[in-house]
Amino acid sequence: MGNMMMMMMIRTMGLDIGTRTIGIAISDELGITAQGLKTLQRKSAEEDLREIAEVVRQFEIEKIVFGLPKNMDGTLGKQAEFTLNWMKIVSDRIRVPTVAYDERLSTVGASKVLLEADLSRRKRKKVIDKLAAVLILQGYLDQSRRTNRGTPRKE
Repeated sequence: MGNMMMMMMIRTMGLDIGTRTIGIAISDELGITAQGLKTLQRKSAEEDLREIAEVVRQFEIEKIVFGLPKNMDGTLGKQAEFTLNWMKIVSDRIRVPTVAYDERLSTVGASKVLLEADLSRRKRKKVIDKLAAVLILQGYLDQSRRTNRGTPRKE
C-alpha cells in the first residue's frame, strides 16, 4: 500500500523565463498546489541550466511547465520563440518531459495580485517572476486535473 502511494507522488516545476530572471515554482507532491521557490538572476545559459537541474534533482521533479508568452491574439512573438528555444535546451540537457502552458494572463494576474496586496513597486519587482511561475504552474495543474477527471487513473 505504501509503495502505491509513492508511485502517485509527482512533482512538477513551473518556469517563467525572462531575459534577466527566471521565476521558479514547484508543485506539492500530489500535484495540487504550486508554491513559489525562487527567482534566478540570469547569468549564463550554462549556469542557469545548472541551477534548474539542481532544483530538478533536489525536488525529484518529473515534469517542467514553461509559461509560453503568446500575444493576446494567440500568435507567438519574439519572447515565445525565446521560451520555446529554452524548452528545447532544457529537455535535451535535463531529460525531463517539458510542456508549454499559455501564460497570457499569468504575469497580468501576478501584477494584479501584488497590487491588491499593496506591495511597493520595488517589492513587486522582486517577487513578480516567482509569482508568475506559481500562476503558470497552478493554471497547468488545475487544467490537468480537469482533463484527467474523466479518465480512470492507472494505479
